[in-house]
Amino acid sequence: MKDFEKAIDYTFNNKSLLREALTHSSYANEHRDKHIRHNERLEFLGDAVLSIVVADYIFKNCPNLPEGELTKLRSALVCEKALYKFGKQIDLGSYLFLSKGEKNGGGADRPSIVSDAFEAVIAAIYLDGGIEPARKHILRFVVPEVKNQNKKPFKDYKTTLQEIVQKNPGEKIEYKLESESGPDHDKHFVFQVLLNSNIIGRGGGRSKKEAEQNAAHEALELMGY
Repeated sequence: MKDFEKAIDYTFNNKSLLREALTHSSYANEHRDKHIRHNERLEFLGDAVLSIVVADYIFKNCPNLPEGELTKLRSALVCEKALYKFGKQIDLGSYLFLSKGEKNGGGADRPSIVSDAFEAVIAAIYLDGGIEPARKHILRFVVPEVKNQNKKPFKDYKTTLQEIVQKNPGEKIEYKLESESGPDHDKHFVFQVLLNSNIIGRGGGRSKKEAEQNAAHEALELMGY
């Protein structure tokens, strides 16, 4: 565990928290007589800490992204695939306490196990040292990913579509709300984009702006752009 502390650049005051974070349920079940705690509860807490830290960071550092794009970016940064990648960077799998069967079956390299343990380690750091050490640990992995995303310019499909249509005088683009569903805190909108009253695209989203952008995106694809 000392080697792992070096790998994550954090020294635990409560070593039992780290041990718990690194212990898979298969190992705990294999040693029931010793009443060993596994990492599933920590995984639950770590998921919440990870989400708020990532949301806070991208909200402050991606000011040009609309709500829908922020949601997509956060999802990409906290999904199993991303967490598995982060875990591999610190060779997390090799530090896990797994049952003999799980270890022999390749559990140390299984994405679900590694990503869950990554979240558990976040929770352990949070409980041991507070939000700032947890934030530092998370951002070590997240910041490079966000910077790569920021290199990709936001596609303003509505503007692109408008510029194309304007090349033909007399043609008019408009957006029309087709449907609205869901409770106030989780709305879903569907918009049509019309060219001279003809529907050329549809798009949905959690905000009207996102739905309009997705409608314009579909229209551009159908037009061959």
